[in-house]
Amino acid sequence: MSFAQLKDFFARFLRDHHFGRHFRNMFILDVPPPAAAGREMPKSMAEDLKSASVSGVDEMLHRLDSRRTGLSESRALELLHEFGPNQIENEKAPPWPWHLWLSYRNPFNVLLTLLALISFITGDHEATIIICVMVAFSTLLRFIQEEKAGRQVDALKNLVSNTATVVRSPDPLEERADGEAREEPSQASMQEPAKETPGPNSRAKAAHLAKVMAQAAKSDSEPSSGTLLPSQYELPIKSLVPGDIIMLAAGDMIPADCRVLTAKDLFVSQAAMTGESMPVEKFPEQSNRLAVNPLDLENILFMGTNVISGSAVAIVLKTGKQSYFGSLASKVINTDRSSTSFQVGVNKISWLLIRFMMVMVPFVLFINGFTKGDWVGAALFALSIAVGLTPEMLPMIVTATLAKGAVFLSKKKVIVKRLDAIQSFGAMTVLCTDKTGTLTQDKIALSRHTNAWGDPSDEVLEMAYLNSYYQTGLRNLLDEAVLEHTEVQRELNPAANYRKLDEIPFDFERRRMSVVVSHPDGGALLITKGAVEETLCLCDSVRNGDKDVPITGTVLEEARAAAAELNRDGLRVVAVAIRQTHTVKNAYGVKDESQMTLLGYIAFLDPPKESAAPAIRALAEHGISVKVLTGDNELVSRKVCRDVGICAESGGLLSGADIEGMADAELAAAVAKTAVFCKLTPGHKARIVQAIKDAGHTVGFMGDGINDAPALRIADIGISVDSGVDIAKEAADLILLEKSLMVLEEGVREGRRTFCNMLKYIKITASSNFGNVLSVLVAGAFLPFMPMLPLHLLIQNLLYDISQTAIPFDNVDEELLKKPQSWNPADVGRFMLFFGPISSIFDILTFVMMWTVFGANTPDNQSLFQSGWFIMGLCTQTLIVHMIRTPGIPFVRSKPSGALAVMTVVILAAGISIPLGPLAEHLKMQAPPLLYFAFLPLIIIGYACLTQAMKRYYIRRFGWQ
Repeated sequence: MSFAQLKDFFARFLRDHHFGRHFRNMFILDVPPPAAAGREMPKSMAEDLKSASVSGVDEMLHRLDSRRTGLSESRALELLHEFGPNQIENEKAPPWPWHLWLSYRNPFNVLLTLLALISFITGDHEATIIICVMVAFSTLLRFIQEEKAGRQVDALKNLVSNTATVVRSPDPLEERADGEAREEPSQASMQEPAKETPGPNSRAKAAHLAKVMAQAAKSDSEPSSGTLLPSQYELPIKSLVPGDIIMLAAGDMIPADCRVLTAKDLFVSQAAMTGESMPVEKFPEQSNRLAVNPLDLENILFMGTNVISGSAVAIVLKTGKQSYFGSLASKVINTDRSSTSFQVGVNKISWLLIRFMMVMVPFVLFINGFTKGDWVGAALFALSIAVGLTPEMLPMIVTATLAKGAVFLSKKKVIVKRLDAIQSFGAMTVLCTDKTGTLTQDKIALSRHTNAWGDPSDEVLEMAYLNSYYQTGLRNLLDEAVLEHTEVQRELNPAANYRKLDEIPFDFERRRMSVVVSHPDGGALLITKGAVEETLCLCDSVRNGDKDVPITGTVLEEARAAAAELNRDGLRVVAVAIRQTHTVKNAYGVKDESQMTLLGYIAFLDPPKESAAPAIRALAEHGISVKVLTGDNELVSRKVCRDVGICAESGGLLSGADIEGMADAELAAAVAKTAVFCKLTPGHKARIVQAIKDAGHTVGFMGDGINDAPALRIADIGISVDSGVDIAKEAADLILLEKSLMVLEEGVREGRRTFCNMLKYIKITASSNFGNVLSVLVAGAFLPFMPMLPLHLLIQNLLYDISQTAIPFDNVDEELLKKPQSWNPADVGRFMLFFGPISSIFDILTFVMMWTVFGANTPDNQSLFQSGWFIMGLCTQTLIVHMIRTPGIPFVRSKPSGALAVMTVVILAAGISIPLGPLAEHLKMQAPPLLYFAFLPLIIIGYACLTQAMKRYYIRRFGWQ
């Protein structure tokens, strides 16, 4: 096997194999993620569903070994053992020991643990304790915060417990006691749902059924006499099996993949599956037998969708992991999360500092070893330098800053599942979002009421209102939207001015319905509401102002053009026509729907949220572009996106069909210039998100449906809502308790504030440590003694690190919140090289001052030298935080938080008091003379002025961050 083959094998093992993934996760290895979840439904599943859609009822029952009266209890129990519970595979929370390990595992914690181990072996117990406390605090803080978020998410899931109405036969009685074969109900008898068997409640019925099933499993199923009828039970959906007959009504969640047997005005919302905002109608028969997409089949229902209106009897085809929802969930769970921008950035910064340490520490060791001859002391000093070079507070500062962000977001009704997501918020450059419920209200509303030429018409609304008000059939969402116009009711006062005479119900051949009311002026008024073409064919005239004009070829074209224009605006159009007669009949029928007058159209839309457009503008002002990824159709997508300010004109929109034929390179080019994507499958969404990430963007994805789960997992930051499906919430990093983009805008600001404070610590500490190392190298080359003892270095680092604990609470300049923030190792390295040597300049001035002015130039006077540099180093290191924390003028244009200011004063006081106090002798220090404290402020002021000058040059040349 060649090296390339061996490398490929090892990469595939780490990526795809269960143990390989754990190995990789444990040792933080970087392996390319697997391909996104499949672009489409598995082929075998699609073929099964298509076959079921065109099969006859008897053939379907035979194939599933079921019957019209439902499965017997014993047979259902057998199938439950065979197929397992009707449950979706969920991503299980890791055991607490493993979660604790994941909270600990990052390059800095591993490095600090190694340094602690070396310190312990060499007898440096103070360093060991300090480092271990830092690592433990960081790990426990992250662990506790994420455990708390996990419990909140579990509580959300447990709020809902779904059941299904299932038809079950008594245990097998295929024949009567007298040998006469039982007669199964005809298909016609299934049109009306059977009445539910009387019982105290659903729980009692479920317990009774369990008892019957247990008895059936033990008995020989001896037939008993009499005719036994099927019963309906409210059972947990996990009890369903293929072949079960279920009853569905408005408000029900569809508990499995099913085939419709009978239906009455059945409208189903497939938004969670397809992203379509408008409900789709389902029928017992599949009219288009050449349908390609299984999601478009007219008599197949999918698990996870829900019934908007109507009722149906359906037979269960696939349950649990065998369902489309289940297969998608399994793919999502078994696909490792892609590395986020936060993880990639932290790793890059970590390795930059580690490489720097690996280069500098040997220099310190050899220079001090050769010049002093004390290799043991040089080794201990080099180890102290290694600890000093490593920003040991970084894990704690990062975790504390992220935890503070999580607390802030929790007040904004946002659950943070993974702390790293907060920084990704700040780094986000592209937000991909679904349309339904995010940009729109997820509620059908009456958008326009026009005459046949597209001009607003109140008469059309009034007649549509009367039609919806008086109909007694099952009202759908469109009727509810019309009836919300209560001002029409006040004006018309139907109860006083109109009396219902008759109704011609809706049917799917006519695709319209009519009501007949008495006219206030006498006679009867027939009002018809229905599909445009089916209503136009009834009309011989069109209302134009106060006159009715005959329908000619030109008038008909203009009326159709007006309807088409509404359709192009993404609206669902319904025509309204009337016929007034001077006589009143006892009964009216379909034949009376003739010689009518077309009044115009009512048009419906899922309207945009009022907050959507301002939120998109606010995100744009913060440097975040918004892309819409929806399963809805092109016309609706264009309309909604245009209303909220997202460009979706010609050339700015791609459909799933367009994407399907694109190679990855083509897709990457198309994604860069496209803002709206429609008619997407879950695989399409995942490919788009991956393409945006590959282009170097930090991508957020917001979605709440089954079809959003793969993209949520691939994105740098996955965002779902509390009303989303479980698989979407599990794949997400954040869960919004309020589905609003305005919450995201606040989260972005908090994410950037968090990132800026983390970056402050890294830049300040890295440059300061670099300067210290340069100073040590110079001092080691020329001094006959150590410039500072290892213990002094550790105390100085500890005091400095304590002062930095206030950084998570520091203020951030407003201009830094206006643009995305991301990790840039090159910028951190450059910052170290520019600002680190400044501290070395003033360290060397301090060396010269202590050597010449105060005579600390012999090993006997080294404690004075070391005490002088200890105070100067701590003062400059602590105060310079205020110089580098902002690109502006400190304390003038940018004020620190109160916590940081107080902590700075406290640490300065502590640092100065140590050589002056009773601990000085124990720490091998001594108090400097009073003249030293006259020079101290001069050096600090000079350091501050030079740093400010360098800062202005640096900003002009490279920018701040």
